[in-house]
Amino acid sequence: MLYTDTITPPKTIIERAKGHKPLTTLVVGASTPLVLESVKDAADHGLISPMLLGDQVKMKEAADAVGYNIDGLETLHAGSDDALSATLVEAATRSELGAIMKGQISTDRFMAGLLDKSAGLRTGSRMTHAFHMSFPGSERSIVVSDAALNVAPDEKTFQAILRNSVGLVRALGNPRPKVGVLSATEKVQASMPTSQRAADLAAWARDEVADADFSGPLALDNAISPKAAALKGIDDPVSGHADILIVPNIEMGNALFKAMVYFAGACAAGLVLGGRLPVILTSRSSPPAARLTSAALAQLIQASSD
Repeated sequence: MLYTDTITPPKTIIERAKGHKPLTTLVVGASTPLVLESVKDAADHGLISPMLLGDQVKMKEAADAVGYNIDGLETLHAGSDDALSATLVEAATRSELGAIMKGQISTDRFMAGLLDKSAGLRTGSRMTHAFHMSFPGSERSIVVSDAALNVAPDEKTFQAILRNSVGLVRALGNPRPKVGVLSATEKVQASMPTSQRAADLAAWARDEVADADFSGPLALDNAISPKAAALKGIDDPVSGHADILIVPNIEMGNALFKAMVYFAGACAAGLVLGGRLPVILTSRSSPPAARLTSAALAQLIQASSD
């Protein structure tokens, strides 16, 4: 029942990203073998030029454990989550920085550093998270947002989630993304508040976001299956062909992306969007392929903004 093969990264995205100069990437909490193995992989693929932040003794031990020579890399010492967060604030202002990667640090302390005004990463837009889901044997990918960062989005946050997700898909070469706003039904029902919220968000987006198509509310099957959409008589550019799924809450998003990973072998690359720099933030249980793909996505986002 569970997918047991090794999860692989989408080759097209990796190859496209390798055509650009490596991003100088601040790795926050670079003190475990898993983190440094992922950093080494991204560096070996020419995606990042790492700057390591963490306990320098533990970083050296972890690097030795995975056979990674970090002697020529810039390292910044911080021995606790609070120190990591504070040093992140200082380092984020450096002009050469192109991306930030979350390593072994609690998410709340990591986000506290990102959101500190002194870091200069805030742009006036809300920061939101997106998972780019790619599937074995398929060229199709789907972005799921927000499944990791905003727990109870309000109207403005939902609008930012939608805008940021559209920007990500455009950076990957899709000039007109199709966005499905999810509920558990394709019709507005008073007994299901998420259906009205989805309809309102889709209506707002049609007026405010150019060069994209929007539909909502949609149940998951209506958003991704042409057959299901046809059987229910839903005829619009999005239904059955969604590139982006906007989830009504973090619980649905978390369950949805993990179901894609564990049942379908999807590679879940995670980014925080809406800041001055892309931020690589994957699940703690993410395999190396997801971390590598996240670095590639950060590279392509930066390239699209140049």
